[in-house]
Amino acid sequence: MFNLNRIFVVFISLMWLSGSVYGADFVLKAGHNGSAGHPFDDGYQMFKQVIEAETNGRVEVQIFPAEQLGSEEQVNEMLQAGTSAINITGSAALSNWVPEAELFNLPFIFRDSDHMYRVLDGPIGERIANSIENKLGVVFLGWMYSGNRNAWNNKRPIKKPSDMNGLKIRVMGSAVLVDTFNALGAQATPMSFGEVYTSIQQGVIDGAETDHIDLQVEKFYEVTKYVSLTGHMFLPAALIMSRKVFDKLPADIQTVVFKAGHAATNYERMVIVGKTLEALEFLKKKGIKFYELDKKPFQDAVKSVYTKNAKRVGGMAAIRQVSSQ
Repeated sequence: MFNLNRIFVVFISLMWLSGSVYGADFVLKAGHNGSAGHPFDDGYQMFKQVIEAETNGRVEVQIFPAEQLGSEEQVNEMLQAGTSAINITGSAALSNWVPEAELFNLPFIFRDSDHMYRVLDGPIGERIANSIENKLGVVFLGWMYSGNRNAWNNKRPIKKPSDMNGLKIRVMGSAVLVDTFNALGAQATPMSFGEVYTSIQQGVIDGAETDHIDLQVEKFYEVTKYVSLTGHMFLPAALIMSRKVFDKLPADIQTVVFKAGHAATNYERMVIVGKTLEALEFLKKKGIKFYELDKKPFQDAVKSVYTKNAKRVGGMAAIRQVSSQ
């Protein structure tokens, strides 16, 4: 007669042994603040595909979207401590550790995405990347793109700066962005990305500033009406890895990490183009109203933001260097 208890114990023991022999040697937790359909997630899927294939399964990448590990800032702190491995973090969140990253947060500093990529992929982007590595204690893997941001709200269309007066607009945790929207007459309100939807529902804020993809995947179209095409910011996002985690990896896997980071960055940059167009069409079908505007009055209204923040971003010379690219 079979001893079922003994069979069960043997089965569990074999499962444990199988996991220890055939499981990954290293597990890398990767967080971001977008939903599963966001281009960041696509970039991570490419990272996962490359590193797991190139290491023959010795490395497993676990992806945690939608701030499951915490806000951008919280995950950056986890990278410093070595309790999480990888993060995609925008230049706004990075500014808490690397003030010069605020250079990329200045309103209208980039003319378009091509201009942004020239800066990011050139000496300026390399200098900021080195500062991120040194001040945050991470390994820099590449510059991704978080989209062209526009102001939106559920109160009224914004067609000129005075239309911003009194609107409570959520901004990222950047002193430059706070100064920008306050200069435009709004009440700039920093808060975690994950709190935006309910804060609009509850009337804590009137709107925010995001790209089209965030409006779609985070379902902000359910709680807003008017999108003004301010185009005030082309937001870079750094793909970074904890130095403490990286240094524990064998040299051959470290090489693959850089290869995977390069592949993920290029793929995310490609995917965001198509997804932005798809999001725009989706939002129009949902009845969201888009308003073209003359950007010059907005640019004039935020000139003080440049002079106020010049010192912390590297001086007016750094600003002129970006503009001349």
